[in-house]
Amino acid sequence: MRIATWNVNSAKQRLPRMMPWLAERKPDVVCLQETKLSDVAFGELFGEPLAALGYEFAHHGEGQWNGVALLSRVGLVDVRPGFPGQPDFGGRSEARAVSATCGGIRVYSLYVPNGRVVGSDHYAYKLDWLDALAADVAAGPAELALCGDMNIAPSDADVFDPAAYVGQTHVTAPERERLAALGLTDVVRKRWPAERVFSYWDYRAGMFHQDLGMRIDLVLTSTSVADRVAAAWVDRAARKGTGPSDHAPVIVDLDEAPDGDIGPVVPPPSNPKRGGRTRLPQAR
Repeated sequence: MRIATWNVNSAKQRLPRMMPWLAERKPDVVCLQETKLSDVAFGELFGEPLAALGYEFAHHGEGQWNGVALLSRVGLVDVRPGFPGQPDFGGRSEARAVSATCGGIRVYSLYVPNGRVVGSDHYAYKLDWLDALAADVAAGPAELALCGDMNIAPSDADVFDPAAYVGQTHVTAPERERLAALGLTDVVRKRWPAERVFSYWDYRAGMFHQDLGMRIDLVLTSTSVADRVAAAWVDRAARKGTGPSDHAPVIVDLDEAPDGDIGPVVPPPSNPKRGGRTRLPQAR
């Protein structure tokens, strides 16, 4: 079974790229984030094209912001938007989680709150959201996969320059502690413990072409699922070309690897910048 997760940063904008990608990569389960569509709009745009490729779908959206989806060719059982105890922000519940059982595995598509500024209300919301998620995971089934844009780089090895991120969200100790508290296996890092692997590159300042990125799109699984991993890689090709998302898909193959053990990043960056200090675009 092939599981993929992709923050598409507007499903409507990414439609011309998504459908050929699905046909080429043939994932059995796909977790999408930041669809930025209502449930009705997602169905109108994607219902027929997805059915033609054999996918059922579940979408949890709110229109202009957020939005998550699950696509599956191996079943979509017990669909649940959100999770028990998920906190509100600004008086409303955001569309940041949807889960279902797919091929015997409980799969979550997650778009974790960004946190914005360390110490802000949104940062506190992010930590509370992760605490509630951990409680739900602890009560869940043994066969489990949390997939999505976690908006947390698990370690300093997951950012191009740790010094550039000092004082920023995504790398603080409380965020990383919450991620670790889920008690799950980071299957990409397990497979590639010492490799340079990123999944997100800012649109600005040529960050992608210099491979100045972060690894914040993760597949976290229970031990029983992690033991089945045959390949785990970032599909960097989907970040290239015209009209890409700023995130690349992460692909995990269970039991069999149709493309072989080809990771960690496919294709590898051609001219990565190494060494020296680089300021983040938002700090310029």
